[in-house]
Amino acid sequence: MYFKYDVKDQSKRMQMSSDKTDGGDMILGLRTVIYPAPDLARGKAWYSRVLGHDPYFDEPFYVGFSVGGFELGLIPDGVPSSDGPLAYWGVADIVAEVQRLTQLGGTVHEPIKDVGGDIKVAAVKDPFGNVFGIIENPHFNSKNLR
Repeated sequence: MYFKYDVKDQSKRMQMSSDKTDGGDMILGLRTVIYPAPDLARGKAWYSRVLGHDPYFDEPFYVGFSVGGFELGLIPDGVPSSDGPLAYWGVADIVAEVQRLTQLGGTVHEPIKDVGGDIKVAAVKDPFGNVFGIIENPHFNSKNLR
């Protein structure tokens, strides 16, 4: 499902449509936003206070919080920047999607990496240099969205 803008509708509302785009549902929606936290313990404490709860996943290489059905993640090996965090867009098949994105002119920024629990991530730079993250997460359940 995706939002479809109806140009004939003068109220300019977005309407839900079950029609698929020409390419089908290649990008499934937002899943995860990653924030670099070189001091992971301090980052975990700060975000626990910000979100009002502890992380559901807490390992030395990654801390994950569930936020309204989405994920806010902390990684110790990233570099904080005012450029912002990296959002990860859900895909059903990460190998096929990296191939499709590179065929469309993207370049691999971060190769496919298994981050545990059958979850895989990758990032591609778009033709303008922006980093576009993708994630294959078989555990994502849209019923948990609020």
